[in-house]
Amino acid sequence: MKPQVITVVGPTAVGKTELSVKIAKQFNGEIISGDSMQIYKGMDIGTAKVTEEEMQGIPHHLIDCKNPSDSFSVADFQSLVRQHISEITERNHLPIIAGGTGLYIQAALTNYRFADKKRDDAYQKQLEQKINERGAMGFYEKLKQVDPEQAKKIHPNNTRRLIRALEIYETTGMTMSQYLTNQQQESLYDVISIGLEMDRARLYERINNRVDLMMKAGLLEEVRELYDQGLKDAQSMKAIGYKEFIPYFEEEQSLPYTVEILKRNSRRYAKRQLTWFKNKMDVDWYAINEENREEKFQKILNDLAGKLEKK
Repeated sequence: MKPQVITVVGPTAVGKTELSVKIAKQFNGEIISGDSMQIYKGMDIGTAKVTEEEMQGIPHHLIDCKNPSDSFSVADFQSLVRQHISEITERNHLPIIAGGTGLYIQAALTNYRFADKKRDDAYQKQLEQKINERGAMGFYEKLKQVDPEQAKKIHPNNTRRLIRALEIYETTGMTMSQYLTNQQQESLYDVISIGLEMDRARLYERINNRVDLMMKAGLLEEVRELYDQGLKDAQSMKAIGYKEFIPYFEEEQSLPYTVEILKRNSRRYAKRQLTWFKNKMDVDWYAINEENREEKFQKILNDLAGKLEKK
């Protein structure tokens, strides 16, 4: 028997945190954060990190485990999630993964293998220096030529993944897409995936409002503190909600413009999240809005009860 795992997925600002807590309360569960950025201490507002009040006494894992100066890979996440699933299951509790970082969740739940070619530190530093000098677009265009499929999955500003994809190609002659295609991905767990979606106009309005609330809650000060610690180039600062403020701190753009860019990037990220989950995971989708929210959440709980009973 494979261990039972529930995942709650969907775009940012759709209500995953609230639903995951309801599921945990009804089915004796513990929650594992599926967000690749909530692992960092001191990055609370910009990651919409669950608060003590929102937790409602439910144990949460993979939150505040790393310093913002630390690196954190998909492989690290995979290892930690599997460890937590095992420990939660041994306690006869139900593991619930809640979050929106699709590749991380998929890697944790399947026999997903990473390119086992050891990182070439010299090549990495050389490419980082070139990107700093010339910008990333030229290298992104190169990736589009050699591995267009992988290029679609990587944002040009995600230099860490861009460098890794080019490094694999340059040092092995095999594209990252070729490597991943050769994998037979099989689930290691008995997974029920719940997906939340919302009318796009309503979702975008929620995202815009959430950014305004984040600013009122002190997002600018949170990012400024990290910037002042010299973390401008840290992996953690590449996250949406943080990277947008660097040009403002360096007096290259105004604060109102920065906030608008953050809203735009958040909306685009939500669209990419939804596309990823719909294409890559077997998910039971539920469309929600403010009017039917509680009714839909209750339906999800009822549906889950029926599925878990049959297991």
